[in-house]
This record gives sequence, C-alpha cells and structure tokens, in this order.
Amino acid sequence: MLRIAIMAYEVSADRLGEGLLLELRQRLGAVEFEGVVGARLQDAGCRSLLPPEELALMGLFEVLRHLPRLLRARRQLARHFLASRPDLFIGIDAPDFNLALERQLRAAGIPTVHYVSPSFWAWRQGRVRILTQACDLVLSIFPFELEFLQKHGVNARYVGHPLAQQIPLQIDRAGARARLGLTEDDEVLALLPGSRGAEIKRLTGPFIQAVRLLLRQRPGLRLILPLAGASQGQQVRAQLAALADPPPIQLLDDSHLAMAAADLLLTASGTATIEGLMHKRPMVVAYRMNGLSFALVRRLLRVPWVAMANLLAQAELAPEFIQERCQPQALADALLALLEDPERRQQIAQRYAEIHAELRLDSARLAADAVLELLRSRGHAL
Repeated sequence: MLRIAIMAYEVSADRLGEGLLLELRQRLGAVEFEGVVGARLQDAGCRSLLPPEELALMGLFEVLRHLPRLLRARRQLARHFLASRPDLFIGIDAPDFNLALERQLRAAGIPTVHYVSPSFWAWRQGRVRILTQACDLVLSIFPFELEFLQKHGVNARYVGHPLAQQIPLQIDRAGARARLGLTEDDEVLALLPGSRGAEIKRLTGPFIQAVRLLLRQRPGLRLILPLAGASQGQQVRAQLAALADPPPIQLLDDSHLAMAAADLLLTASGTATIEGLMHKRPMVVAYRMNGLSFALVRRLLRVPWVAMANLLAQAELAPEFIQERCQPQALADALLALLEDPERRQQIAQRYAEIHAELRLDSARLAADAVLELLRSRGHAL
C-alpha cells in the first residue's frame, strides 16, 4: 500500500491540504496517510502523530523560546519517517519547520513536496536556494510566484489557491445570517484575531477595545467571532471573561460562516485576509508580534504591504495597522470609515471578486496531477 506523510499542523495548512488528500485518496484507492495534521485532515483519514498545537508558533523569538521542544519534535518525526519510510512526504506551509525536515528526508531518498511556496520573494530572497535542496516539487498557489521560483531553479507548479475553489464566487449572505440568527438589516462585524495562541494573546485585547470605541458610534452593530479550535476557544473565552464589561460578541466555530454573514472584517494578517478577499468582504488588517522579531522582519521586507489581499490587489484596499500602529482608536476609525462608505465597500468587493476568479483553478486536481507525476518518475506504477 502506498504511504504518504503529511505535515499540516497549522489551521490554515490543515484547510489547504484537505482537497489534495481527498483527491489523492480517490485516485489512488488504497493509500495510507500519517503526519501531524489538524481536525480536517484527521477527519479525512490522516493519522496525526502529535497534537498539532504543539508545533503552531509564530515569530522568531517565540520559536526560540520553545526551540528545544520543537527540535525534539522534529528529530522524533525524522526518526519515525526514516524508520518507517513513506513513499512521499508533503509539507504544507510552515517552511521554517517543514523545509528542514524535508531536506533531511530528501537526502535519505524520500521524495518531498512543499505545498504553498514560502514568501521568499517578499523577504529573505537568498533563502530560495533552500527549496532546491529540500524539495523535489513546490506547489505554488499564487501566479506571481512561479517566475521567481523557476528563475532560481526550483521545480514548481502553479495550481491556484485551494480556497478559491472551495469558496463560491457568489456568497450566500442571507443564508449565513439566517444560520446565525442575524437579520438582513443587521450591521455585522466579524473579528478574526488569528488562530495561533500568540496572535490571540496580542490581538484580542486591541480588537475588543476598538469594538468598544466603535459601538459608541454604531450602537446597533452586531459582533461575531469565530474560534479556530478548542484551545483557541478557551483562550478567547478566558480573555473575554477577564473583562469587567465585555461587549456582546457571538462566538461560533466556523470562520467562513462568519465571513459570509459579515459586512466587514477586523482580522489578523495571514490566510484570513485571503479568505476575506474570497468572501468579498472589506477588511481592516492588524498584526502584532515580538518587537525583536518585527525589527528583523521590517529590515528584510521587500514588499509594500503585509496582507496578501493587498499584494494581490496591488493596492492597500484593506488598511493595515502593524505593530505600534495597531491601536484601538486607529482600528475603530478605519472600521467606521468603511461602514460609512457603502460605495467604497462595493468597489472593494468588486475588485476582490475579480481576484477570486483569477485564482479559481481546480487546485486539488492540478496538485494531485503534479504529485502523481513525481511518484511515477520514482518508479511507482499508479
């Protein structure tokens, strides 16, 4: 039986890998999957060797604090995969962890695929050579990446963004609101402070303070907040419970449902900005990280914005408030400006719809085609 290892321990990676795993299972029949994955890939039949929360960290200095544990986990996984060799290893995103593991496994003769190109084009451009050492194949999800990767000798395929196929071009806002007990006339703001513990810790407070300021101007505003998982839910609930007078926030467990129901998003930078774009929802983007981590990133950054939604639009359609600019009053003012300008929101939604259509390929099929081609080149009769 063919055996495939998958590393998709972050919430976004777990979602991105679901289509590929299901496509491979359908086309290969008898196949065994294992690795470190989230709830979606576990439900799709992949056995997780470790709890995914053990590896999901953000920022250079946050990682450094947990480095011994992360290195032990990576050594443990490497020993496992070298002793019980898979026919293929797929690392989804998380390049700082996955690429080192991929390089070790590839050196031992195990074919490796990295799904979601690291953003070396945005910063640390010299590190692109790592991909040629670690990966037999890179699956790229953004069209502008392909030329950069191929110029540096990386075997890359552009497969489109998996979420662009999963999220419909026409969003059923009325249906989403009905499921949440919201009316068509409600003004709805979705709060998305991230999926990692450090993100939630740093952003939930400013988001709540911004909402309190906003409610003074829009007292009828309805607030919804999707929880990324059980541990993240506990963290958010604990922060809300610690407040003397928390604003009325409806908690749910589905970020796509929240985006579909919302008029506007206040979101952490990251995959959520892509999801917001595909839901055609105007957004305000914020981010905070360890100060030393940010100082390093700022020195190396080679792009004008951090939100992928803005990079794809080539314009700051989503106002960005990063690090010291992430202040409650600034967030509230930006949200209020969008709420009071329906024409601007419509223009943004139209541009997002155009980008969504451009990214909407049959990503699962294209990615599976590339993966199976690699397996055939290694002698597997499929």
